[in-house]
Amino acid sequence: MAETQIEKSLPVLDFAAASKRLNSVASHTPLVFNPNLSRRYQANIFLKREDLQVVRSYKIRGAFNMMSTLPPSALTNGVVCASAGNHAQGFAYSCARLQVKGVVFMPAPTPKQKIHQVRMFGDAWVDIQLTGDTFDDCQATALAFAESNAMTFIPPFDHPKIIEGQGTVGLEILQDLPEVDVVLIPVGGGGLAAGVGMYLKARRPQVRLIGVEPEGAPSMVEAFKAGRPVKLDHIDPFVDGAAVKQVGELTYRICRQVLDDMLLIPEGRVCSTILRLYNEEAMVVEPAGALAIAALPELRDQLKGKNVVCIVSGSNNDIDRMQEIKERSLLYEGLKHYFIIRFAQRPGALKEFVNEILGPTDDIVRFEYMQKHQKETGPALVGIELKDPQDYDALIERMKKRHISFTELNKNDTLFNLIV
Repeated sequence: MAETQIEKSLPVLDFAAASKRLNSVASHTPLVFNPNLSRRYQANIFLKREDLQVVRSYKIRGAFNMMSTLPPSALTNGVVCASAGNHAQGFAYSCARLQVKGVVFMPAPTPKQKIHQVRMFGDAWVDIQLTGDTFDDCQATALAFAESNAMTFIPPFDHPKIIEGQGTVGLEILQDLPEVDVVLIPVGGGGLAAGVGMYLKARRPQVRLIGVEPEGAPSMVEAFKAGRPVKLDHIDPFVDGAAVKQVGELTYRICRQVLDDMLLIPEGRVCSTILRLYNEEAMVVEPAGALAIAALPELRDQLKGKNVVCIVSGSNNDIDRMQEIKERSLLYEGLKHYFIIRFAQRPGALKEFVNEILGPTDDIVRFEYMQKHQKETGPALVGIELKDPQDYDALIERMKKRHISFTELNKNDTLFNLIV
């Protein structure tokens, strides 16, 4: 994907000037060597800890860089942004620092923790409006509001000054690790990947840059396939910091040239990575922040002996989401399975199922009859958690041997989403 020369028609970005502007606002975040990951992948794995940034994500860099370079006339009536959370926090913090009135539009399903953070960082300088189900729906409303009120829109990714600010992450990586070989970058709208990629490729052309998207929101992958940004009909909003229906025009043009590869990672593996980071490293990261690390298994053979950087883009994770994160992880790991089971209409059928069908370490974690007025005789939704994914085949074999009538919901997305 990457080309030797960066297209001359692309804007000239001054990353050094952006870094100076950000000195008093954003942190030069740590680049931390991780022994556990390094041992696991036989490489030198470093984590670029943007989760430790002042607003707990890299987004402060682009928002402040753009807003601080606008002429006073562009700030007179205030500024507007649309965001699933992290850009909103960087925007809100910038409004408070620059004492500019701002309006933040956020999708209705945005985690409460991110909404609270926006209020905290913006103080009295920002108002919040929740609208639409996805970022793209939200942005359309925000753009219309900005135009009708003669306010300046601060985009989350597709603007030279935003890209320039995000690119300072790459500047810091090269300062701290001049011999970097591979950088894994989470991709949503493409601002971070474009900025980091443009900076690093210009100064260390041999570096391998890999963008990482969630499987349910493959907007940059589809853009690469089509040769232009395309709007996806549907996305899974779970990895909210990287779930957009369409990447930017400018970010696409840059990423097309500077990224060497794009990877799609299942949301379930992202969840497993979040839990592993918490249990092994005492790190709390959001789904988008775990994307780069979740991509490491795909590259195991390519990384041996290399200096590898994973950008941990943010840590704005709502504690209320942890149950869903655990659930998705268990499903992905093959440790949790849901069935519709039609028990025989005779006394003791359920007791026999527990005693004779379940293995010694299998556990029923959910049980409910699907028809309220036909308890004990109607079909039931049964969730079973296994200790080892290899126990699954034996469980299925026992049900078949005992002529249990069952439907596996894990293998039927339509029924799973409808019932579970």
